[in-house]
Amino acid sequence: MTGQPHILLQPGQVSERVILCGDPARVTRIASLLADAKPLASNREFTSVNGQFQGLPITVCSTGIGAPSAIIALEELIKCGGRQFIRVGSAGALQPQIALGDLIVAEAAVRDDGGSASYAPVAYPALANRLLVNGLSDYLQQYLQRHHLGIVRSHDSFYTDQELAICRQWHQLGVLAADMETAALFTVGRLRDVAVASVLNNVVLYGEHAADGINDYVAAETIMMQGEQLAARAALAALCQ
Repeated sequence: MTGQPHILLQPGQVSERVILCGDPARVTRIASLLADAKPLASNREFTSVNGQFQGLPITVCSTGIGAPSAIIALEELIKCGGRQFIRVGSAGALQPQIALGDLIVAEAAVRDDGGSASYAPVAYPALANRLLVNGLSDYLQQYLQRHHLGIVRSHDSFYTDQELAICRQWHQLGVLAADMETAALFTVGRLRDVAVASVLNNVVLYGEHAADGINDYVAAETIMMQGEQLAARAALAALCQ
């Protein structure tokens, strides 16, 4: 049987419950929370692992950076059996009350990406699956973990010259944070009739230059690594509720 051309997986290899993350290195860190974790495939930005959590099968797969790559992963994972997806990602805060390592549970996303626009008009809403959102929030409330629920913005322009003005605009509109994948995943997930949610670890304070914040994250500052692990645990709990 021929595998999918990018993720190199076949139907039956992917669990119904899937965690998505951007960085392939994050797959290994999330897999450390699973029992009986086994690598599946690695090709370009797509690295995948199977394991178990609370006795249920889980697949973890990286998507790389941005909407096009995330959509490729989602589409091919669906063809291989995925039905519930939670993105465990990073974001930059657009509100001053969001600290480094705080988690943002996205209820919806502003579609400022090009990938989702190739599927539906921008007036089509990008909404998370409510059951998965509730599962994420319930876990974080149960353990008294600081988190924020609301709207995020997904975009394609990490180094745009208008970044500060753009951030101020969405800050004034109450958007919590910015990433590059959530809106596309929500949009395509709805169109494909699968459940998608997103929990984001804040790695950039509002008003700080994005590249500086990401460089701190790569250097693995303790507080942000703790946020990543908390996001992964919340995603696993929500998928296995």
